[in-house]
Amino acid sequence: MSTAARWHRWTPEPARTGTTDPEATLPEARRRAVELLSGRRLAVLTGAGLSTDSGIPDYRGPDAKPRTPMTYQEFVGDARRRRHYWARNHVGYRFMSATVPNAGHHAVARLESRGLTSGIITQNIDRLHEAAGALNVVDLHGRFDHVVCLACASMVQRAQLDRMLTELNPGFAERVMVEDVEVAPDADAVIESTADFVVAPCPVCGGVLKPDVTFFGENVPRDRVARSYGMVDCADGLLVAGSSLAVMSGLRFVRRAHQRGIPVVIVNRGQTRGDDRADLLIQAGVSETLGHLAEELPDL
Repeated sequence: MSTAARWHRWTPEPARTGTTDPEATLPEARRRAVELLSGRRLAVLTGAGLSTDSGIPDYRGPDAKPRTPMTYQEFVGDARRRRHYWARNHVGYRFMSATVPNAGHHAVARLESRGLTSGIITQNIDRLHEAAGALNVVDLHGRFDHVVCLACASMVQRAQLDRMLTELNPGFAERVMVEDVEVAPDADAVIESTADFVVAPCPVCGGVLKPDVTFFGENVPRDRVARSYGMVDCADGLLVAGSSLAVMSGLRFVRRAHQRGIPVVIVNRGQTRGDDRADLLIQAGVSETLGHLAEELPDL
């Protein structure tokens, strides 16, 4: 079954390139991006819009369906909601673990391998930057392939938990995957009937397991934030790719770059909360634009 086949793939449209020339063409916008970023070491901030070409839908893009992700308070405070989450994640994990990097992820990895980046900050949990070969990556919101125990802090590989859940719920994933299932960027599959799902306890202490990802209502760990700020502070420019910057966890780095007076280039399919602090805005295909930059930016 191909889950990705259900989702519409957006095609590039004319670029919006700042407030002075909103009618500039996409080639002109990309040329300006190369001019702005040439000779600079870049911090790269990526969001869900980068992974849509890998078949993972985003939350806030033009074609995104309305979603209400589970909050941290719901997950830790309600066993029924927690069961509902793990049932959906049990199916979503199958999809997420099968996704592969797209041309945009490979373009960012090429920029890094050429020494053109100070680091990569991603709001995605899909680990596709690493799969594409990138090394210096902050997974700002965590990673889908790890699970942590809220009682003893033991870290469990998601693959191990998948085996545990499969043993506790034989045939569940196959039963609900008879028809196409939608999967969100946080590996949450849209499944309604989860009442009979059995949740696995921590294999170490029997405590509550939680994905090692930042839920809505939960703070990003300070060490990740500090490391990300360091990447921006060591950079000569900031390239934002595929993020609406709707939450402060990403927007703060655009504000930091703007305060430092380094150029900010945003590539996204829609408006972002950081548009007023950008030197260049490009509404176009993220993967294609990153590929162009990886080809055209000169070595330092």
